[in-house]
Amino acid sequence: MDELLSRITSEPGKLGGKPCVRGMRIRVVDVLELLASGMTQQQILEEHPDLEAEDIKACLLFAAKRSNYPYLKAA
Repeated sequence: MDELLSRITSEPGKLGGKPCVRGMRIRVVDVLELLASGMTQQQILEEHPDLEAEDIKACLLFAAKRSNYPYLKAA
């Protein structure tokens, strides 16, 4: 799992320090929103050829770990 999470990077001078995929200008939230919109993994990979299947898994794992924060409350 650590190997997957190493694909998620954050740089202060890039996209406001938001979590991105492998230092690219593709934010984790962008990938998650594409999945939520109904796009398949294959469609995302075709539309964003710089992404790899493991990048999408890394975004999902990153989101899962972030949402497991003990003080998170539903709105």
